[in-house]
Amino acid sequence: MNILLSVDRTTDVASPTDDAIHGWVSHTLTQAEVLREPIPELSIRIADTEEAADLNQTYRAKTGPTNVLSFPADVPMEAASGLLGDLVICAPLVSLEATQQHKSEEAHWAHLVIHGVLHLLGHDHQIPLEAARMEAPEIDLLGHLGFPNPYDLEQPPEGLQP
Repeated sequence: MNILLSVDRTTDVASPTDDAIHGWVSHTLTQAEVLREPIPELSIRIADTEEAADLNQTYRAKTGPTNVLSFPADVPMEAASGLLGDLVICAPLVSLEATQQHKSEEAHWAHLVIHGVLHLLGHDHQIPLEAARMEAPEIDLLGHLGFPNPYDLEQPPEGLQP
């Protein structure tokens, strides 16, 4: 699938390759049956903790960083634009959460990219019914990519607190 994807990194913390990110975005859009014309367009900014916290405070009035922020495009239907919006992913938090949740970083990155793209497509998880409707495709998409269910968290080994 053709996608106009921009990946911008403003942190030195390791993150997946542009090709890996493109693959996860493409897989999500293909399975969501997003039209190929106009070509879907989005940007992903991979940020540090400070930037993610600033954006979270500014746009959600919440203190501290969050793992992924989504900014859906507000384009009139008549514009026939493929613009989906922007994602900001906090690389240090992804790494920390993966460790705390006993997941591979790659699996957690894939999950957050897919999660963010689903937000750009209109999914949400503010109430339990919405959460169930969003988690089902996440689990399915990740499963097709060979990643485990991200919501089936193992209990940490004794003595280790997340």
